[in-house]
Amino acid sequence: MIKLGTSVLTNNGQGLDRAHMVELVRQCVQLQKAGNRIVLVSSGAVAAGRELLGRSAGNETLAQKQMLAAIGQSQLVHTWQTLFALYNVPVGQLLLTRADLDDRERYLNARDTLMALLKEGAVPIINENDAVATAQIKVGDNDNLSARVAVLADADKLLLLTDQPGLFSADPRTNPDAELIPEIRHIDDSIKALAGGSGTAVGTGGMATKIEAASIARHAGVDVIISAGHGEDVISNCLTQQLGTRFVSLTAPKDTRKRWLLAGPISKAAIYVDDGAAKALRQQGASLLIVGIARFAGEFSRGDLVQVFDSQGCSVGKGVARYHSEELQQLLVNPELSKAQVLGYDNGAMLIHRDDFVSFRD
Repeated sequence: MIKLGTSVLTNNGQGLDRAHMVELVRQCVQLQKAGNRIVLVSSGAVAAGRELLGRSAGNETLAQKQMLAAIGQSQLVHTWQTLFALYNVPVGQLLLTRADLDDRERYLNARDTLMALLKEGAVPIINENDAVATAQIKVGDNDNLSARVAVLADADKLLLLTDQPGLFSADPRTNPDAELIPEIRHIDDSIKALAGGSGTAVGTGGMATKIEAASIARHAGVDVIISAGHGEDVISNCLTQQLGTRFVSLTAPKDTRKRWLLAGPISKAAIYVDDGAAKALRQQGASLLIVGIARFAGEFSRGDLVQVFDSQGCSVGKGVARYHSEELQQLLVNPELSKAQVLGYDNGAMLIHRDDFVSFRD
């Protein structure tokens, strides 16, 4: 899985850099001939739209950005199609929104299409469907989209190619002593604090979104590499010489439903548990019992996805709630009463069943 940022594909956001794109295509075809399956998550639709209309980047409204994406997306895919055709490699376009990943049936349909394209020897070109996506249904950036699609596709590696060589110990633009971090095995608050803003004004994702993406993908068994998108044989060198910063993958859940939970729905609320519950979830693969919940924040319904944190605020995992937030509140304030006495029915002692929970052992 290769995510190409706007800064990699354009001339500073003013139009597609076709000379560099053909070099990226050459590397992709080379890897494909060596037996690899390649998926591209391609930014650049809005920039391509500006190029066709002769506009410069400005303070566009949502409708204007969607218009630019609608015009530029066809140009972007046509460019990829033309360049891959030089090597007789077909491409296929998939435009996704968060709704496609949240809904399990639509998620599986997208997966079937993706696998069919790969089986045919085609290179899928994936982007968010910006022409119709609103704030409520947007993934928000192609970094997180690429991570979720990497989970969907059972990818081995995810390359996030950008305008920076990787993650540094400090901001290299302001600190001359900043050093590139070659490998990360644990994402904690200190790692997240190293992420600054976007490296340029032409993209929507900065280093923070790339760390978010790395956290999602590595929990699904995907190695993630953040590297600069320019340079000789950048894709090949990332895979063979580990350029940039590598986030080492963790053991992936084998259950397809749990993989969907990693890739799909956005958490509706935060559940905070005591130390005993956190240990049972992390180490024993247990269900989350209501008795282990200290408090929660946010509203959710039965069937919604909720994020679980320990007493220090560290993420434990996420899962599907079996009670509404209002019902949970009543159960927490009346622990001496049975669930049937409080609610009029009993849906079990757990808020999240272990089959509906994915643990973050980060």
